[in-house]
Order: sequence, then C-alpha cells, then structure tokens
Amino acid sequence: MPEPKYRENIDMYTAAYEQYYFKNSPYRKVKPIEKVIKKKKNKANLIKRITLLAIFFFLLFYVFPYSYKTFVADIFPQNPKNMLRVDYQRLMYPTYEYLYKDLFLGKYIIKDTNYNKPLMVNLQETSERHGLKNRLIDLAQNYKAIQPAVFVWEYNSGTYVDINANVVYPAASIIKLPVLIEMFREIDQGNFSLNDTMVLEDYYRAPGSGKLQYSQGGIAHSMDYLAKIMIENSDNSSTNMIMAKMGGMPSVNRAMKSWGLVNTRINNWLPDLDGTNTTTARELAKMLYNIDTTNILSSNSKKYIADYLSHVKNNRLLQAGLPSDAILLHKTGDIGYMLGDAGIVRTANGRKYIVVILAMRPYNSSQGKEFIVEASKIIYNNISM
Repeated sequence: MPEPKYRENIDMYTAAYEQYYFKNSPYRKVKPIEKVIKKKKNKANLIKRITLLAIFFFLLFYVFPYSYKTFVADIFPQNPKNMLRVDYQRLMYPTYEYLYKDLFLGKYIIKDTNYNKPLMVNLQETSERHGLKNRLIDLAQNYKAIQPAVFVWEYNSGTYVDINANVVYPAASIIKLPVLIEMFREIDQGNFSLNDTMVLEDYYRAPGSGKLQYSQGGIAHSMDYLAKIMIENSDNSSTNMIMAKMGGMPSVNRAMKSWGLVNTRINNWLPDLDGTNTTTARELAKMLYNIDTTNILSSNSKKYIADYLSHVKNNRLLQAGLPSDAILLHKTGDIGYMLGDAGIVRTANGRKYIVVILAMRPYNSSQGKEFIVEASKIIYNNISM
C-alpha cells in the first residue's frame, strides 16, 4: 500500500484520519480537500497560459514587426539598391520647386513662353475724372474699416477713375466671370455646345451659394442650365462642373494668360473661402469691355452672356445704387471679408460705363455693402449728368 501524501500545515493524525474516513465512509460524494485545491490550481494555470499566449501573439504580430522596420531594416536592408533613390524630376529641372509656368497632371512644368499678341485689348483710357475720384475718396473716409478698390471707365470719352485698381484682391464669386467667358469661347470653337450635358456627381457638390449642391445625384444638366445658375444664382457646384468640362483650373488659367491677364487666377475649386482665387478691379473691367465690344466671342455667345448677367439675383450692391430705369449687366462676389460687384451700366439718357468695386471689410460687416451702394449712386449721378 503506497504511503499517503501529507499536505503542509496538517498534522499526521488529521491526515491519517482523513485517509481512513474518506476510504471507508459511505458518503463518497464529499470530495477530498486535496482534490479541490488541485482543481483551483489547474484553473489558475489555464488563465496564466491564455495570458502568456496573448502576450506572445502581441509581441509576434505588433512589437517585433515594428522593431524590425524601425531599427533593423534600416541597418540591414534586404535590397541595398533601395537605399539610393534618385529624384529625376529635380535632377532634370533644378528649378522645379520655385520656377514653373504651368500645371499638368498634378506636376509643375516649365512651358515655353507665349509671345503671341494677347486676345483681349486694353481699355482706351484718356483722362482721369478727378472730381468723381475725390468724391469717392471722401466717401471712403466715412467707412474707415473698408479698403476699397474702384475702377470706372466711361465708353464715349474714355475717362476713368482708378482707386487701387491694380491691387490684387480675392476674387470671390466674381471669378465666375472668366469661367463663363472661357466656356463660350470653347463653344465658339466647337469643343462642345450649350445642349451638351453633365451628370451631377458628389465630387462636384460645393457648399456655399447655389442650390445644385442639394439636387439629386446622377441627373444630367445642360451646359446652358449650368451656366445660367452659375451667374444668376452664383452656384458653386455648377461652376466646378463647368471648369471640369473645360479641363479644370489649369485650362482656365492658361486661357486667362492668353487673354493678357496677369493677376486674375484660379487656385482653388469653389467655394474659395480662403480667398486664394485672385483678380484686380482693372482686369475685371478689361474682361467686361472685351465681351461687350470686341470679337473675342461670337454675337450669339454675347447674347447668352448678356442674358445671364442681366438676371443676377443679388441686387443689393451696384443695383441698389441705380435708378429703376438704368440697365445693369454684372456679377457679384462675397466671401465674408471681401465683397464686390463688377458690371456694365447703361444710364437712362443712353450713356454707358463700366464699374468695378471691390471692398475688403471686417467679416460680414454691413459697411462693405453700404459703401458699394453709396459709391454706385455717386458714380451714376456723375456720369449721367
């Protein structure tokens, strides 16, 4: 008979009694204390094993790969050739990062200089209207928080007013004017027609002005409709669609360079709330003059443009300073801290002038609107006399 095993802290008498009692007792269901303790130990060992396995897999799949990539791979690379990487773009074009003229497929490139004569002609300026200029400067003194740029040009005499007209300003939604011009130039060249359609996709949707952003996706809209809401409702989504139809921002920028514009540029899809799209009062006046009087566009295209510009919904700026019998073709722009309006005005007595007013202001300050309205009144009264 094997000798009984004794547990710690139990005297020999108690151990012998337990051995005898559990061997001869009819109550076999009662488990010996030794077996209960052994079962608890087995359960504790199982938990330890699971914990150790979890730690092992964590080290295997997370810690070791990270350590290898961070410390070992750089010291002992599997392919030594990968350690030497040559940037052929910078090698071939050392001025790549700071000297370029165009953007193609997401890369800046150097393009041959175009020495062709600009498509747009400059306004024929004669003498400045100093009386009108002084009145506008005096008006600006009443709006200290406003930094205005004003350009006025009268058709018959060629007289003008220049207040910061060459200073670069954020274009806001007035940038839609050159987009409209280039769209009709593409139509005149036969690249597409007003009846062509584009499907509204989610990536065209743009917040801000316009309701197209809330329209159902997958619906085809005509170019005529997209151009109409771009100008009349200042719709941002339709503007992005039209630019995409023409090849994106680089295509429109190339076109504006060919027109002879220097400071008007599109750097961002709409809405450009940071004001990176730029222009000047003088260049906006130049665009208005050329679509009105030169052959840069067909007569049919001019009719459509005149129709769009005569139905702009925002009548709270230049329009608010004009009498009811005056005719205005214009485009407005507003990004909070810059408010502007650019248009062609025909007075009741048949005189005609171009006016562009851009106003930097405290964000959404009503002083910007008030200045433009009052300036529009002064300009109209001065020229229509």
